[in-house]
Amino acid sequence: MKALLLAVLLDHLLKEPPRWHPLVGFGWLANRAEAWFYGPAVTTPWSRRLRGLFALLLLLGGIVLPLSVGLRALGGYAWLAEAILLYLALGGASLGQHAAEISAALQAGDLAQAREKVGRIVSRDTAAMDESAVARAGVESVLENGCDAIFGAVFWFFVAGAPGAAAYRLANTLDAMWGYKNAQYRHFGWAAARLDDALNWIPARLTALTYTLLGNAPLAWRCWRGQARAWESPNAGPVMAAGAGALSVQLGGPALYHGQLEDRPLLGIGAPPGGQDIGRAMMLVRRGLWLWLAVAGIGGWALA
Repeated sequence: MKALLLAVLLDHLLKEPPRWHPLVGFGWLANRAEAWFYGPAVTTPWSRRLRGLFALLLLLGGIVLPLSVGLRALGGYAWLAEAILLYLALGGASLGQHAAEISAALQAGDLAQAREKVGRIVSRDTAAMDESAVARAGVESVLENGCDAIFGAVFWFFVAGAPGAAAYRLANTLDAMWGYKNAQYRHFGWAAARLDDALNWIPARLTALTYTLLGNAPLAWRCWRGQARAWESPNAGPVMAAGAGALSVQLGGPALYHGQLEDRPLLGIGAPPGGQDIGRAMMLVRRGLWLWLAVAGIGGWALA
């Protein structure tokens, strides 16, 4: 428990390291592994999938296994190293900073700046977004990243310590880099996408439950049960549907990705979100983290 509390405190006080973040270095390694393993331009889908699987296993195994061995060698100081590793896996403070910048730009009426800020945390095209589209993208990103950058890492820390949290964040990074269903990554990124889905299955539903308990619970439950299955991602669907219901806003709908318009299902019930709703979404995530810390504290006390 003390490692978890210290990690959350470090994330709050220090925020994301401005330089030399390990995930940035891992991204560089992933690019090198892709260049090495991707193979010739013409190959079979299964060959490409195997190449992606080998790259995935090499990257994760080459980092997580030495971490596990190193932590065992530290003995009584292992908890401090685990706290630092979990801090590096968390992205709560960074997410909050991005959310505040988008919300402030919208509420100041600076649409150009709001587009630029939201473009830093979403993969969709932002150049032609109106205020409503920017706010919707911001709320969606906060809700989904609440799972990816906070609750998922904490869950796997509970299950497997710092190596579990590290493996989760590294797999999540690989999915963000290789998990696209386009011609380049449909097969090479298949293993990364499937692993990320598997690792997120329980955390996503615990995140959806957290949002439900801390928001408009009846509406969140209704949206979760009735709308989540329509979403393409089996894990983002519950998270975003429950979050939209908890905030009583409507998310989803058409969005432009890499020049192609995707007609996404609607999530939630209510008015389209505004700039202030990005802050409300971030507060929902923060309250969720406080709830998780309280449950962890009570659980640790009961087992002591």
